[in-house]
Amino acid sequence: MSEALDTAAPAVPSRRSLPHYLVAATLARGADAGAAVGVVLLATLPEVGAGRPALLGGLLATCLTAPHLLGPLLARPLDRARDGRGLLAAAFATYAGAVALAALLLGRVPVGVPAALLIVAGACGPLLTGGLSSRLAALLAPDERAQRRGQGWDAVTYGVGGSAGPALVAVLAAVAGPRMSLLGLAAATVVAAALVGTLPARVPGGGPARSVPAARGGLRALLGPGPLRRVTGVTMVGALTGGAISVLAVMLAADLGREAVSGALLAAAYGGGNLVAALLVTAFPLTGPPERLTMRWAALGAVAVALCGAVPGFPVAVAAFALAGAATAPLFAATLAARSAYAPDAVRAQVFVSTAALKVAAASLGTGLAGVLAPLGPRLLLVAGASVTLAATAGATVSRRRRER
Repeated sequence: MSEALDTAAPAVPSRRSLPHYLVAATLARGADAGAAVGVVLLATLPEVGAGRPALLGGLLATCLTAPHLLGPLLARPLDRARDGRGLLAAAFATYAGAVALAALLLGRVPVGVPAALLIVAGACGPLLTGGLSSRLAALLAPDERAQRRGQGWDAVTYGVGGSAGPALVAVLAAVAGPRMSLLGLAAATVVAAALVGTLPARVPGGGPARSVPAARGGLRALLGPGPLRRVTGVTMVGALTGGAISVLAVMLAADLGREAVSGALLAAAYGGGNLVAALLVTAFPLTGPPERLTMRWAALGAVAVALCGAVPGFPVAVAAFALAGAATAPLFAATLAARSAYAPDAVRAQVFVSTAALKVAAASLGTGLAGVLAPLGPRLLLVAGASVTLAATAGATVSRRRRER
């Protein structure tokens, strides 16, 4: 399948290309967001968890998330491919097959087998996120407004997928059981793979496969002097707080004298704010240099997070979390614009996939730190997270101004 797609004749993006991309992206990112929830629920079944469901669920979820760090190794072939559809479709199909098999085998064979399958799926995860985003620019008109609007739509796919994926898992698990919920996610990813195959056969300027630097080339582009390093640094620091938000929401609800379920409402407000803002970004695309946009929205988001730590009551907390979530949508769109503008062509996919992998790692670290530092209280942790992000933004801004002199 991969070879057949990658040797197809050149094609020009059609009016259907962007809608197909957006549906595929939403399905794939919904599956990526929901799978970890699904395996945790599956571990609660008596025939699976064997008396320690929380431990097993955490280990299985880690099998899905930790391998995202292998993403840069898969991104190099994506850079080498003449259009990349074949590799993306194959990665999507592999993800679907591995998740489906793991769901069917858990509790019926030694746990190492489904765990290995989840590791395979996790390694494909960055291609469902950053790998697919690296193809977006070629589907859009070259003018800045069209590119920024498309990046706003991409942010919407993350917002919808991030909310709908876990919600679909919860509904299917309640109706048909956790196994069926994971099979549903696998089916959605198969549909996404088919839609990827309908995208243009070759990016503009495509041609014979290129000589591409080794996998470390993408990391070198991200970490070398220049705007990509500054944007990446601020993105990673912000992801620490983003990863902790769900945990801190539950803690803050308790601090405000509410039940734990109210923490889920705060997290939902955060996600809802993100989705509404993402839709606004598509209607009113961002303008200006991507690096400056990133710093501006990172700082505004940090201020909103700090406000979450200073709320006097639950209704204000809901508004503050919605505001903090709203700031993440233009920030994400700005970082997409920065990667698109500053990534060298030879390692473009590696830059997108490496960033996605690093964000997952940073978010996972943030989640862990929130648990370890829980005795400090949610308010202090929210303000601390905001302060670190503001410090990173200030440092990046000073660095940029020094280089511009």
